[in-house]
Amino acid sequence: MNLDTAFFMLGLTVVISPSALLAMMGASSLVGLPLSERWLARFTQAAVALGLVGSLGILFLMLVTDQRNVPVELGNWVLIPEQHFQFHLKFIFDRLSVPFAILTFVLCGTIGAFTSRYLHREAGYGRFFLFYALFLLGMTVATLAGTIETLFLGWELVGLSSALLVAYFHERPNPVRNGQRVWTVYRIADAAFLIAAISLHHLTGAGDFEALMGSGPWPEGVASISSSHALSVGLLLLLAAAGKSALIPFSGWLPRAMEGPTPSSAVFYGSLSVHLGAYLLLRVSPILEASLLLSLAVVALGLASAVFGSMAARVQVDIKSALAFASLTQVGIIVAEIGCGLRYIPLIHIIGHACLRTLQFLRAPTLLQDYHSMENAIGARLTRPPSLWVRLVPDRARTWLYRISMERGFLDTILDEYVVKPFLALFRWSDRMERRWTDLLSGGESRESDEAKLHPASPEEFL
Repeated sequence: MNLDTAFFMLGLTVVISPSALLAMMGASSLVGLPLSERWLARFTQAAVALGLVGSLGILFLMLVTDQRNVPVELGNWVLIPEQHFQFHLKFIFDRLSVPFAILTFVLCGTIGAFTSRYLHREAGYGRFFLFYALFLLGMTVATLAGTIETLFLGWELVGLSSALLVAYFHERPNPVRNGQRVWTVYRIADAAFLIAAISLHHLTGAGDFEALMGSGPWPEGVASISSSHALSVGLLLLLAAAGKSALIPFSGWLPRAMEGPTPSSAVFYGSLSVHLGAYLLLRVSPILEASLLLSLAVVALGLASAVFGSMAARVQVDIKSALAFASLTQVGIIVAEIGCGLRYIPLIHIIGHACLRTLQFLRAPTLLQDYHSMENAIGARLTRPPSLWVRLVPDRARTWLYRISMERGFLDTILDEYVVKPFLALFRWSDRMERRWTDLLSGGESRESDEAKLHPASPEEFL
């Protein structure tokens, strides 16, 4: 076996292991033969271990042979023969994707082992692991993607599994409503991502990252588009990253995502999914370097999100929401680091932060109990002296900052009033105009208005 064959087989193992896990779980559910908890846990552990071994094997070979860019081609898949559209399925192992792939398998393995005990005898045990397998496959595909359409495929799988797990407790209205809200925000981010991908295809004639970012290994590539084109495409990608990583103005969905079970909160919004937007910016970093205005926009958005997350985290009344906004603070700093032109420091920051937040989210269910036990042991409440912030900031300013933080920056209200309501008004006006036209053509009432069938009382119900 030569070196190229070894790389190909190991790379194929990394991609196939989560695919086989999802196929097996999905097939067992479709045929009405659900797997037992024991076998679900064992299959999950086997798939994660196989993918991790494959990733570590590739890392070892890359270090030994000093290869920094290892592509794995799976050919062109013809989706629309009439339009000659081919989906180029390509995966790339480099200094960005390999550490992120190893991080994905390590943290997903940890979450899987925790969940097998945390959700023991739960009615939705198998459903959780099905969505978990979907997420693992999406993260693997997005992390190792060698073309922008492959990255979009993984991006979509991660978004779908995220929304489904937010609505995991579907017997209650709030999780379903919050899952719909998360899915709506993801749709906006996905639309921006798709427009950017189409624009890059139009500008370069290909979706391969080597054609877009130059032939050098990450992060040495140079964008093959002009500064003005880099600004327009980069802003779309920044919008996509903001939606996926809950940056301003999309931070309102982050506490809503805490409706899901603790393992999903840990793996999605504490460790992996919340960093996927930052990973996208790292992958397209040559585009950021091609435009100074784009880099400044990335830095400004990252710092604003970090400040907002830091303020909101200090006033949350539940630990999961506090950890979620603390994660937003670090993600904002990571994004600002990327905008400043740093590459390896943000990657190390992502790995360290993801591991820390996973531990904190998994520890959260028992933390409050331990806190009360400690107070009972010492016979008094645990207090701390006033911070420097309290001593320096005037009371009136502190009250306003507290209100803004408690209301989470009024971001949801602003989006509802100035984005959702205008769209709803436009759609209702279009419905009325269409109904009048069809009534005129038919000489009477042609149909019942869709507005009469479904008339949400508020943007919150619509979402």
